[in-house]
Amino acid sequence: MKIWTIANQKGGVGKTTTVASLAGSLAKRGQRVLMVDTDPHASLGYYLGIDSEEVPGSLYNVFLAYKELNAQRVKQHIISTAVQGIDLLPSTMALATLDRSLGHQEGMGLILKKALVQVEDEYDIALIDCPPVLGVLMVNALAASEHIIVPVQTEFLAIKGLDRMIKTMLLMGRSKKTKYSFTVVPTMYDRRTRASSLALQHLGADYGEHLWPDVVPIDTKFRDASLAHLPASHYAAHSRGVKAYERLLDYLLVEALSHDKLS
Repeated sequence: MKIWTIANQKGGVGKTTTVASLAGSLAKRGQRVLMVDTDPHASLGYYLGIDSEEVPGSLYNVFLAYKELNAQRVKQHIISTAVQGIDLLPSTMALATLDRSLGHQEGMGLILKKALVQVEDEYDIALIDCPPVLGVLMVNALAASEHIIVPVQTEFLAIKGLDRMIKTMLLMGRSKKTKYSFTVVPTMYDRRTRASSLALQHLGADYGEHLWPDVVPIDTKFRDASLAHLPASHYAAHSRGVKAYERLLDYLLVEALSHDKLS
């Protein structure tokens, strides 16, 4: 099972949209997808019409069971979505208490990684949606991941947030003696504005080898899809935004294949 984390320490850059869009495109290709929501705001669940406060269990329960993790304990908190091929390990507001209640425990940064090992034969890929803050949840998401996708809105304030995210990954990588593989994905690109064009040039100059050489454009179909509680791929398959995410998925799969060959 491949594990990709979608993360940025700035909100509003398209993380949840990226998770839902990639999941939808993967499911359409016949892949078994597990979405993991580590954000206490539970936007990913709400995107698909799932109320996080009404689910029987959540990622929070998985963390509580960290001393006795097994396949059954993880599977009982995974729920089916209305989209064939996509399951969800949902979030809940209780996750916001983890840093205070369990953050000091030894080994807390590897719980999600251990949980996903329990279900690795059930899915082809897991996509992890992150909160926009550095804490035990983001640490878990990064530690579990084989590749990190960093969406960044093509405007300068968002690029400042990207700088913080990259520094976080470098610091975590040094502490764990590993080097994170990541792709920066320009989102909400508006070709009509000079600001978007300049921001894209800045990204190219600073993150050239890690920058996806394409953009996800502004597309109102993403908002409409979330209102319909569907991935955009299932709501407006021929929209320009969906086509951009299809190209991104192709790129990421080629990158993953080359990484597998090297390792």
